[in-house]
Amino acid sequence: MHGRAPLQTQWQPFAGIDSGMNAHIHDGNLLHPPAAEDIIELDRTFGTRFLLFVDTEEEFDWGAPFSRTAHSVTALKGLEQGQAYFAAAGIKPVYVTDYPMLENEDVVAMMAQWVADGSADVGAHLHPWVNPPFVEEVTRANSYAGFLPEEVERAKLQALRDRIHIAFGQAPIAYRAGRYGAGPNTARLLEEMGFRLDTSVRSRFDYSADHGPDFYGMPLDPFWAGPQRSLIELPLSTAFTGLLRGSGQSLYWAAQAMGPMRAALARARLLSRVPLTPEGVPARDAVDAIDALLDTGSRVINLSFHSPTLEPGHTPYVRDAAELSEFYHWWEIVLEHLDRRGVRPATLARFLAAVPPRMQVGEQAACQAA
Repeated sequence: MHGRAPLQTQWQPFAGIDSGMNAHIHDGNLLHPPAAEDIIELDRTFGTRFLLFVDTEEEFDWGAPFSRTAHSVTALKGLEQGQAYFAAAGIKPVYVTDYPMLENEDVVAMMAQWVADGSADVGAHLHPWVNPPFVEEVTRANSYAGFLPEEVERAKLQALRDRIHIAFGQAPIAYRAGRYGAGPNTARLLEEMGFRLDTSVRSRFDYSADHGPDFYGMPLDPFWAGPQRSLIELPLSTAFTGLLRGSGQSLYWAAQAMGPMRAALARARLLSRVPLTPEGVPARDAVDAIDALLDTGSRVINLSFHSPTLEPGHTPYVRDAAELSEFYHWWEIVLEHLDRRGVRPATLARFLAAVPPRMQVGEQAACQAA
């Protein structure tokens, strides 16, 4: 259990001031729950909407050790078909794209056309083991970019940002760390490089046993991050569903510690943790998760999947043509349900426009002192 104390059913905000004379200032670190004042209240005209982020990456064996060379970029037809499907559904995906994809001229040409015709946006996605500079040992621990030495994470982010700028004529403003691997320096580095949005935080998941981040107590709502609070964090959407969902995180973690108990609760439809992705999540469960999020007041839903899933044989989720058909059927069910609940698609630009300006950290401190 890594020594974690029981969690409350709701995230607990960072306490800004201690009981003594010293102020504890939140540094905007993505590994700590945000302060209450950093939670973002979207403009009311935004309504309730969803965004789609696609982790656009090379194909590799997910069960094998990480390798700098054991990968390919071949699933272009699937990517093209997927984009056509989402465009026809009125969805403008954000393709957070990693370095090997940018080295493929056909991928760049295809995605550049989508950007030019306004049917997609391109962001950044960092797989450190295939992203220069290659200065670190290739290990599971080092597959989480945010836990690399700060200067290495910075250099890899800069190389990726510059490559995207060259490929598409504009610098990326959205980022997701590969393997959700944000670390203690990530938000500050993204701020320094001009990113406006990060979507690496996978609320209600803990990767610390694999040397990664622990997002278990993080909120689902968007919040300001980074030392200057100029970076917007949009967590991936995950809901607790079932009759006991009100007990949420604390009960789920207790059940997880008991091994078979978690599976038994899920089978009985008493308590399940459901991330909003077509990868490994039945459509019925996704519908329940959407309802749970809406019932608790969520106004933005963050959907995601990995681009190699768009062709059979590259991920565990789509192994053949029949499973690819099931993948698209999942979207039909989920999109129909979102529409029925009045949840419309949002572009990245529309979401950013719905975020009101935030008072700068220094200005806020001065106001509090006054």
